[in-house]
Amino acid sequence: MPKKTLLLALALYLVSALGSFGILRAVEKPSTAGIQTTQTDEAGGNNELALLNIDPKEAVDQPCPLNGKLYTETEKSAWEKRRPLFVMIENTPDARPQSGLSAADVVFEAVAEGGITRFGAMFYCEVQTQVTTLAPIRSARTYYINFASGFNRPLYVHVGGANLPGPSDALSQIDQYGWAGQNDFNQFSIGYPTFVRDANRLAGKDVATEHTMVTTTEALWKVAEKRKWTNMSPDTKVKGKTVPGTDWKAGYIGWQTQDDQAGKGSVAKINYDFWSGYDDYAVQWEYDQASNSYIRSQGGEAHVDLNNNSRVSAKNVVVFLTTEKGPINEAKHMLYTTEGTGEALIFQNGEAIKGSWSKKTRESELEFLDAKGNPVKLVKGLVWVSVLAKNTAVTY
Repeated sequence: MPKKTLLLALALYLVSALGSFGILRAVEKPSTAGIQTTQTDEAGGNNELALLNIDPKEAVDQPCPLNGKLYTETEKSAWEKRRPLFVMIENTPDARPQSGLSAADVVFEAVAEGGITRFGAMFYCEVQTQVTTLAPIRSARTYYINFASGFNRPLYVHVGGANLPGPSDALSQIDQYGWAGQNDFNQFSIGYPTFVRDANRLAGKDVATEHTMVTTTEALWKVAEKRKWTNMSPDTKVKGKTVPGTDWKAGYIGWQTQDDQAGKGSVAKINYDFWSGYDDYAVQWEYDQASNSYIRSQGGEAHVDLNNNSRVSAKNVVVFLTTEKGPINEAKHMLYTTEGTGEALIFQNGEAIKGSWSKKTRESELEFLDAKGNPVKLVKGLVWVSVLAKNTAVTY
């Protein structure tokens, strides 16, 4: 073959190969717009938009087990085949805005280390109609495990966790509680492509690797289905006999709820810091009577969801006051008392209720009580729980 022809053929081959590689990379790259349309997951499925076929005339009368919000029978039929996701989502300024928080059913918020807060967000009823991107995923902490334990073993989603010897060793606790074989979704045991490092999730922002872990609700549930971690717990062997699994809701009561009663009170704003001097994590909620919800800001800026650019809001804001201990080691890990009783402020319908919280054991459900010791009926919708040290100033 003449040298000129050989060089031309080689050039064409390189162009073709590079083009194919570019196409492959385009297919592999996850979207950060809230929907992953080309990723396959561990279960071999596809993370395409998973819309349910809901008749516009279908009644919206099925309460979510987590917060009482009403949905259709079609949505209920979807969530009843699954268990809730309890997802660790970080909150450093470099990781903001997060993806998915506006679609959560319940959110817990506390300091992870060094004054930096983190979220334990529960996804179940609100996300049945579409794939929801969740990011950035971070590591486990013991007190979030304790809160998750009150929901009958939800799927606990995290990237590793605190593992220094001592009471903050979250990974050892996961193993001790038997979660590893039933509901532990550690990224290190699942991996790509259910979990993806997306360095470009925040356009125009140089993001460090630890702020880039992304997954989706459907990818996680497909892995759960493959592992038979559905709404039913796996069968177990006890003294050689098979003990059938049970539905995750067996024995679960949930919070009492009520319909909107907008404007019962005159509380327009709520402000609190987790740690004094850590202004990036200072929180403000503004009550919006039209929607009977509280609109969130943090660090002096509107808190938005990257998936839809909407403001993060909640129907109920609970300030959970408890004993804070730490930092307890060189990693600046914290401990919070999550069992027993303590003071709480419950904000709903524009009013403030001075009450208390109660959680008898790790696996007991968390309760919120009024001054007379009666359960507070939470407004149907997102419940946001901020965990603060005793005597923290909360202004409203």
